[in-house]
Amino acid sequence: MSGLTINEIMKLLPHRYPMLLVDRILEIAEDGKRIVGLKNVSANEQFFQGHFPGAPVMPGVLIVEAMAQCAAVLFLRQIEDRERKLFLFGGVDKARFRRPVLPGDQLILECEVLQRRATTVRVRGIAKVGDVVVAEAELLSVMVDRPE
Repeated sequence: MSGLTINEIMKLLPHRYPMLLVDRILEIAEDGKRIVGLKNVSANEQFFQGHFPGAPVMPGVLIVEAMAQCAAVLFLRQIEDRERKLFLFGGVDKARFRRPVLPGDQLILECEVLQRRATTVRVRGIAKVGDVVVAEAELLSVMVDRPE
């Protein structure tokens, strides 16, 4: 399957500025087990004001969040009543941060399904700038009903 635009992503994810961290989906595997997304890291990002003044670096936790949002797109598009569901973190394992992500970088987010059950999914996420791996982690997400 081809990619998704920001407007299509916003129909799937509940996140909005400043927490929407996926700008485009570049690729979704036909078997539904892999997705590739893109985050354009702008100098105007709100988090750069405090992380760190004079030496801006994208926080690692936000890189992991971007991977999780990318993976959530993969699963939410398959759920009919997705507006009534949320994907929440259940765990983060094997997280490694290899290189700082800086303003102007294009962050490529690759997520591959390791295990899927009725309400949980484990994915391996890799974040790259160009061909360089900048971060990786295994993410466990849990689907819950959205509070009314």
